[in-house]
Amino acid sequence: MLIAGFQKLSMVDYPKKPCTVIFTPYCNFNCTYCHNAHILKQGTPLIDEGYVFDYLKKRQGLIEAVVISGGEPTLQQNLTEFIREVKAMGYLVKLDTNGTKPELIKKLITEKLIDYVAMDLKAPADRYDAVTQVRCDMDAIRRSIFYLKNLNLPHEFRTTFAPELSKEDVLSAVEMIDGAEKFYLQQYRIRDNSDPAPHLPSYVLETAEAVRAKIGVCEVRGL
Repeated sequence: MLIAGFQKLSMVDYPKKPCTVIFTPYCNFNCTYCHNAHILKQGTPLIDEGYVFDYLKKRQGLIEAVVISGGEPTLQQNLTEFIREVKAMGYLVKLDTNGTKPELIKKLITEKLIDYVAMDLKAPADRYDAVTQVRCDMDAIRRSIFYLKNLNLPHEFRTTFAPELSKEDVLSAVEMIDGAEKFYLQQYRIRDNSDPAPHLPSYVLETAEAVRAKIGVCEVRGL
């Protein structure tokens, strides 16, 4: 599997577990606010897979989980085989995904290869193309949501509250995940002075409260 980034230790990326985070290159979305844009282009420098496995072998018993993020990991041809090797070493595996490959997500869940999924909910359905800057298959997004809600795997949905989204956009978006157990509204972070300013914390909290009133769950990250 292609690896473009490697965070050896994180205490926040897997719920209540010390973990390693692996970042895969390339994505089928082009969100303007992406903090990993540097690994999404052709020609991005890669990290040797053997180096990562050597580290994981040395940290068995100390690190409990491996998070596979991106980019979009489900674009990787050898993702399943990579996860099998990680699971054979005794690690929990979390997948971060945009939900565009629902049948692969279903396969990973039903074959018990992943233990947790975090799926990004980018926008309301009618604004997905505008926010991701590509033509989106909303049927695929909805199937991924269905599988996560119905296949009995711990998971979360999350939305980055980018400047181009309003409270009304978020409220419309969460209609697709009504009944979900976990939803996180994430504060957008600027990357440099050319980025637009984030929403005020008071507006983020106001939006989170409106989401809780609508679907019963919402926690805020990043304030």
